Amino acid sequence: MRPPLVLALCAACAIIVAPATSSAQETKPRVIVSTDVGGSDPDDFQSMVHYLIYADRFDTEGLISSPPGAGRAAHLHECIDAYAADYERLRTWSDAYPAPDALRAVVRQGATEPQEGETPPEEISEGARRIIECAQAEDPRPLYVLVWGSITDVAQAVHKDPSIKDKLRIYSIGSWNTSSDRRARDYLYNRHPDLWWIEADHTFRGMYMGGDQSGDWGNKAFPERYIAGRGRLGALFMEKKADIKMGDSPSVLYLLHGDPDDPASDHWGGAFVRPDPEGRPTYWHDNPDPALAFRDHPGAATVNRWRREYLADWAARMERAARPRAE
Repeated sequence: MRPPLVLALCAACAIIVAPATSSAQETKPRVIVSTDVGGSDPDDFQSMVHYLIYADRFDTEGLISSPPGAGRAAHLHECIDAYAADYERLRTWSDAYPAPDALRAVVRQGATEPQEGETPPEEISEGARRIIECAQAEDPRPLYVLVWGSITDVAQAVHKDPSIKDKLRIYSIGSWNTSSDRRARDYLYNRHPDLWWIEADHTFRGMYMGGDQSGDWGNKAFPERYIAGRGRLGALFMEKKADIKMGDSPSVLYLLHGDPDDPASDHWGGAFVRPDPEGRPTYWHDNPDPALAFRDHPGAATVNRWRREYLADWAARMERAARPRAE
């Protein structure tokens, strides 16, 4: 038997579940997701499930496979196939959910090998070409590139056409991802100090470390109660990893709740500082305040403090994959 409807859980957290919306009702952020889904860590599948259940909130302009190493565009299509299975139910909740074929059309393979020299190569990946193409489009909105894997494709795109920097807003999940291609990361950091960039090396760990993990809020208990049985997307989540890690999801949460123009302010996806406001006025990093750390991870508390809010909102969203909206 399915547990009581999550709407009650959301009400307890003072969250209002939004009614069906259309794209005309809001200005949505333009987004490219660059991910190593299919690689060594299954949490990218988890974060892609999370992203797709909120797909009506974004204009998704690119889904890039960005290993290097294991992980290919076919793994993105695996996620879209799960979304397609739930699509008819999802669209009863919002007509702004993109058609599965529209998502398939923006999948690109990124670089499969790390950068070899100090600068990116002249021959760039299809993923990098997509970043350039979208950044050059006649659209006044900035282009958010959420980097969940290697930052290789971003480096290639910026090197090929530095003029696109005015449009780009990068939120990268660092740590292990950085070590996968440090040359590409260092190229961007050293050669492009004017790049708008949130580099989260520790803050993202607040997604699964700390916060309220009592009872049904626990990393294992929450998916068992509120994700399992919710459509094919819920099934995919549980098949890949049945407890919350979702280390890339803070980049999505950043756009869901908070002012994206101000990385220093509160967001579900963290609050950041500028370590060098004069030399790097548009570069933000983990907040070093010890009061905002969890264990040895600076800034993690700026995410886990919102754990009840973002999990309750996500739980309500997953109901959309399970059942059509009542008339």
